Amino acid sequence: MAGRTARNGRQGRRISSWAVRATAAAACGTLALTACGSTKDTGASSADGGGTGKVGVILPLLTSPFWQSYNDYVPRMAKTEGVDALKTVNSNSDPSQQITDINNELNQGVQGLVVAPLDSAAIQAGLDQAERKGVPVVAVDVAPDKGKVAMVVRANNVAYGEKACDYLGQHITAGKVVQIMGDLASVNGRDRSAAFRSCVRKKYPKLQVLEIPAKWESDTAASKLDTLLNADPDIKGIYLQAGGVYLAPALQTLKSKNMLKTAGHKNHIVIVSNDGIPQEFDAIRKGEIDATVSQPADAYAKYGMYYIKAAMQGRTFKPGPTDHDSEIVKLPSGILEDQLPAPLVTKDNVDDPKLWGNTVK
Repeated sequence: MAGRTARNGRQGRRISSWAVRATAAAACGTLALTACGSTKDTGASSADGGGTGKVGVILPLLTSPFWQSYNDYVPRMAKTEGVDALKTVNSNSDPSQQITDINNELNQGVQGLVVAPLDSAAIQAGLDQAERKGVPVVAVDVAPDKGKVAMVVRANNVAYGEKACDYLGQHITAGKVVQIMGDLASVNGRDRSAAFRSCVRKKYPKLQVLEIPAKWESDTAASKLDTLLNADPDIKGIYLQAGGVYLAPALQTLKSKNMLKTAGHKNHIVIVSNDGIPQEFDAIRKGEIDATVSQPADAYAKYGMYYIKAAMQGRTFKPGPTDHDSEIVKLPSGILEDQLPAPLVTKDNVDDPKLWGNTVK
């Protein structure tokens, strides 16, 4: 997850970056006279409601700083986009509870739903219920395996793993690097893990990848990293797939072993994280970690609201570049996904005021 920071993501399909680009390019080739993928490129639909009505917003959890920030953005972005959003509902990392939450919102008469799925397979039950009631759904952060959604609002998780790989590969000549992975049953964990592993193998063969499956769980990450460091104290780099849950335990574990050396020290372990939370930015400034991929919590909230309003108005979209520096792609399931940009943040740009992590108080 958002990283996917839920514990219980399930089966997903990894979309390689070349396949994504090829799919989008092929689709755009059929749209010669339109602004391919633009959020202004819409078509008529028989749906009614005029874009008005209550919208339910369901969170996966609130134990991660990333999802706390997303939660804070939701009411602000709802107001900006002219969406009447109800108070958010927290499913507390429980996929069964999330289906109950969806049904509760539907029973309250919502006209739209914005959901961050915990389980990409189990979420189908909730999506089917919404479809039966004629209520459109926008998925944020994770694409469902099956079920109808108007749009998935997500960043390219394959690119996350590749960016982390490239940063480590460009700063470490040889040696062992560790990736602390998300749940491999979730599409986000699978995408990041496979992309990182493949990139290292192809581009940086002098690096040896060690892996810690941590299921988006802080305690698991800490205990397994501790065990790994006892066996392999000579690691040169670490990729944290979710800073929201892995940053603090990883730094504490390194500190407890006197292995947390700041950038520039001869024994510094190069660390790349993933989320773009303020805590990661502070760690970059201190030299404790070197980089993070900024997953756009603000844009997730903004375009979650944008697309649910569009769906309630009956507007539709096509694959291709958008007017907000992203690209809409068609997944193998036929679902459309708006892949939002997620920049790499280092000491060179960590103070950029445009980064959402610098706007959080």
